[in-house]
Amino acid sequence: MATAAEGARRRRALLLAGGALLLLLLLAGLRFAAQPDRVARLVLGALGDALGLEISASGASEYTLRGSPTLVVRDVVARVPGATTPLLRARRIYASVPWSTVRSRGAQLDITRIELDAPVLDLPALQRWQASRPPGERRTPTLSDGLQVREGRVDGDGWRVDRIAISLPRLMPGQRVRGRVGGRFRAGDLGLAFDVAVAMTRPGNDAGVAIVGPVTASSGTWRVPARIHLAAPLHFGDDGIRSARLRARASGRYESGTTRLPFAIAVTSPLLLRGGTIALAPAGLALRGEGVVPAVDAGGALAYGRRLLLDLDGRLAGWPDAWPALPPPIGASDAPLPFALDYLGRGDLSDPASLRLRRDDTRFDARFRLPEATAWMSSAADGSPLPPLTGHLSTPRLDISGARLEGVEVELEDPSLPPEGSP
Repeated sequence: MATAAEGARRRRALLLAGGALLLLLLLAGLRFAAQPDRVARLVLGALGDALGLEISASGASEYTLRGSPTLVVRDVVARVPGATTPLLRARRIYASVPWSTVRSRGAQLDITRIELDAPVLDLPALQRWQASRPPGERRTPTLSDGLQVREGRVDGDGWRVDRIAISLPRLMPGQRVRGRVGGRFRAGDLGLAFDVAVAMTRPGNDAGVAIVGPVTASSGTWRVPARIHLAAPLHFGDDGIRSARLRARASGRYESGTTRLPFAIAVTSPLLLRGGTIALAPAGLALRGEGVVPAVDAGGALAYGRRLLLDLDGRLAGWPDAWPALPPPIGASDAPLPFALDYLGRGDLSDPASLRLRRDDTRFDARFRLPEATAWMSSAADGSPLPPLTGHLSTPRLDISGARLEGVEVELEDPSLPPEGSP
């Protein structure tokens, strides 16, 4: 039988062994914790497994556990396994979460703050990844200290939004959201710079969204600085983003060379945004302006993706005084001018458009390029007397220089326009 002294020695030995083991484990944990890159790989690996993505960070990483746990990773790349195109790249990602989110292992999506520096999102890759994910409940995270994006970029199919800056002070369930978004949209020769305030009635589907602020469209030799006001309830679904009723208005001016044309426009329409294409149909449109800008009320369809589509039917309230005067009896009539305008081409409106116009028994069908026609109407009196268009005019009567012409048919031809129906 062991003596009491031997039992005491055995207990002391076990305590020392246990203490040594605990010390070794503590030292191993401290060594692991002292290597932020290992912590980053562990966190990103777990996040990638949950999302079905390969996520890596080749830059220096940092983390802290004081207050709210935070993690900073640099040179981040996220891709679908086996894909050559990354879904997301970022120079730096900063994330801070409360301890409750850590303890729930992501079951709670409460986040303190997220910052993204120079993120690049490939939209087609994102859509392919979303299509591969199993259906499930979509949860909106909370951001008690907001979101900040600097120098961001989104690459679409034939278009790009760069210089993206997003400032979102707070995102909480059921509460109004306010933020600011800036950037520059580019598609071919068309550019659209914006810096707008954005508000939502609440985070989530079917919430009301409002956008207010300056935008500037530009292409080639023209630009249109304007200020927009847009409001719509938005529904996010598998077929894209929809709105049953979008209301938008803008005031600005068309600028090209020395030409300055102030205008105001309002549009009301259902909205569909899908696959990089935006469509408004059936749309109602009202245009007012000064100088050569006519007063127009129209309805139809507008769409923009790889090309711009305009399909409008409406009427001109009257023949603008700044346009070349019409000979009598056409010019003496105060009847409205019903019209139909069709365009399918580049977003800068440089391709030919078709116009059908009538007043009383007079008919006019024409094809023209809007920039050239606008420049001609704004030119000095010593410019070309013939408009740059191809068209046909038919009218029962014209009075010119004291002579009356009956059964008039006039053909105009602009040799620079391609034949109708050509690509």
